[in-house]
This record gives sequence, C-alpha cells and structure tokens, in this order.
Amino acid sequence: MALKLDSIVPWGRNIDEYTEMFLLSDEDLKKRIAGFGDGPASFNYQATMRGYNVTSFDPIYCFSKSQLEARINEVRTVIMKQMSENKENYIWNKIKSLEELESIRMASMMLFLQDYEKGLIEKRYVFHELPDRIDYPDDSFEIGLSSHFLLMYTSLGYDFHIAAISEMLRLCKQVRIFPLCDLDSNASEMIERVIDYFSKKYNVVIRCTDYEFQKDANKLLIINK
Repeated sequence: MALKLDSIVPWGRNIDEYTEMFLLSDEDLKKRIAGFGDGPASFNYQATMRGYNVTSFDPIYCFSKSQLEARINEVRTVIMKQMSENKENYIWNKIKSLEELESIRMASMMLFLQDYEKGLIEKRYVFHELPDRIDYPDDSFEIGLSSHFLLMYTSLGYDFHIAAISEMLRLCKQVRIFPLCDLDSNASEMIERVIDYFSKKYNVVIRCTDYEFQKDANKLLIINK
C-alpha cells in the first residue's frame, strides 16, 4: 500500500542528538552508516558536510521537497500542542522549553529540506520501507541506526519487528536501536521477546545513554553479528 502524505508526522533530530542517542564515537562516525526511518532529520546532511558516509532509508522519500515542506508546516502546530499537553512526560534540562524544542526540531528539518533534492540525486536519501528487502548486498554498512521507531511502535507487532531488524542485520554488521520503550515510556513484553529472539544468534548489549528527553527513554540496544 502506498504511503499517504497526510499519514506522516515529520519530526527531525540533528547530528548532536544522534551522537548522544546512539553513543556514536568519532571512530563510529567514520564508518559506513545506514539510518532507517530517518525521515526529515538533519543527521545525514550534517554528517555528509563533515565528510562521513551516511545513507538514510525512509518511505517518505517518495515525496517531493515541496510536499514534505508543506506537511512539516501543516503538522508543526499539532505536534507542539500535543507536546504541551504531555509536557510532564519529558525531562526539560538540556532542552529548556517548548519554544526551544520547536526551534531545534524546525532547524533540523529545514537543513534536511535544503539538502533533500541533492541527497536524492546522490542516493543518500533512499525510498524504502522496512521490513521489505532492499536491493543492497549483505553487509553493505558497518552500522545501522533506528531512532524512535523500531521497538517503540509495539502496535506494529512482534513479527514486523523481527522481520525489520533481520533486514537491518542483513545490511549492517551492527544495529543500534533507540529507545527501548513504547510510546508511553513502558518497556513492553514484546520488546523483551524481540531482544530474546536476537540474543540466541547475535551478541546483544543494552547500554544507558546520556540522552533522555522522554522520561525513562535512555536505553540503547546494540546487536552485533
């Protein structure tokens, strides 16, 4: 089924947040990195400007720059209203206010939009929807990242998550997923089952990060082949 523009809620993070969420060292950033579900994050653009090799995969990359920009502006007020209504679920230390949050997110998404058309031509932004197989060879990347998608949207079901992470592991020598909770910051039984599944075949490590904006959402899953 084709993705509909009115169903997406674009919300982008920057390279500093990616570095903290995924515990990316200077050496990590020099490796071939794949971002799954990156959406309108500025991570790819900022990493590319620093000479790093990042490819982002997302189903929203079937839309034009003007379509994505219009959608970002359309949902901006709705998202901030929801953030305001649920403000107590977040930790306001590094990001001090709703206004600062909106400024950071919009700045990241504007950088993405500036880079989007160039990135499409350079094949840094690739249309793809997990868990579908993508036409890249095994181990094309050294690190695969998933931010605020896999394991968080438990409604997608156990089988979806197994298939999606399996495809990431086919493409990447290592996978990092952040955070390890659902949308309500709860660690669900399904997440435990997914981790148990991959622990039987791979080296699975859970690490705490210094990045905690949503309460209790500060754990990173690392799966090594």
